[in-house]
This record gives sequence, structure tokens and C-alpha cells, in this order.
Amino acid sequence: MEQTATVEVVVGRVGRAHGLRGDVVVEVRTDEPDERFGIGATVRVEGGKRDLTVVRSRWAKGSLIVAFDEVSDRHGAEDLRGSILVVDVEANEDPDDPDEFWDRRLRGLAVVDESGNARGIVKNVLHMPAQDVLVIDVDGTEHLVPFVHQLVPTVDVASGRIVVSSVPGLLDSNAEEAR
Repeated sequence: MEQTATVEVVVGRVGRAHGLRGDVVVEVRTDEPDERFGIGATVRVEGGKRDLTVVRSRWAKGSLIVAFDEVSDRHGAEDLRGSILVVDVEANEDPDDPDEFWDRRLRGLAVVDESGNARGIVKNVLHMPAQDVLVIDVDGTEHLVPFVHQLVPTVDVASGRIVVSSVPGLLDSNAEEAR
């Protein structure tokens, strides 16, 4: 039987204790909080230290309140404060929506221009209030490119590349030199 490769993905960070029964506020770091923190879901404290099973979760004033089977009181909840929560997911898993991409699948993709010329590598994804921004490494210099269809018309995770529009200055260190 072939084993599928998995990667560890951060899904949340434990904040303050909430109440006396061991509930905690979780700072959500996943697009799928209802799945990752649904009743019966298991998360792990980063570093493989401890598995936690969700016994209840609810939204209150924009915060996710979660209770774990392994934490029964406020003291246990306080001990978790600051812990990073992770899950293992299939390395090649993608969202159901073809226009959505997970950061981990974008990092490392080759960046090419509309003519197919190599330009750089996606180093990171920043989640800004207006839109997401790709951090692209071009010969050791970081360029920030808004992750919008007009500037990034093609994302092909399967082939390991994205196309960035040939807008002067977008991936050039000096827009004057590009003219």
C-alpha cells in the first residue's frame, strides 16, 4: 500500500483561557475552521508534544472558543496559552475552489513572464486587508506583486509555475531601467 506524503500545517494559536472548564480562545489560521475545530477533530501542539481532541467549539464575538477533551480546567487552558496548533494534511491536497490556493502550495513555484521567461520564485504570500500579495524573489531581491488576476493571470500548481504580467517595474529593480 502506497503511503501519501503529508505536511504539517498551522491551523491556530491558543490564546487566553475562557471560563473555568478549560475552554480557550483560538486565533484561527486556517480557511477551514469548522473542519479543523469541529467536534471530534484532532489537532496537535506544534513539535508533536501533544494531541488534542475537540469536544466543543463555538464562535463568540468574532473569536473561536474551543474545548479539548484533554484539558478539563482553567489551569490546563492557561498552560496551553501561546501553543501553535497543527494538523497533518496530504502534501498535494488543494482547495475545492479552482481559484483558491493554499500558501504552502504557492511557495517555491517558478515565476515566468507572459513570454515564458524565468523571472523568479514565489517566496511567500502576505495576507493584506485589500488583497493577498505574492513575495517573489528575483535574483535575491524581493518584489511584492498583488495576487490579482490582472497581474497573475495563470497559476499552475501541478506544473510548478505561475505567470506574472509583464508590467514595467513589477519584477524589475528599477522601473527606469526597464524602459
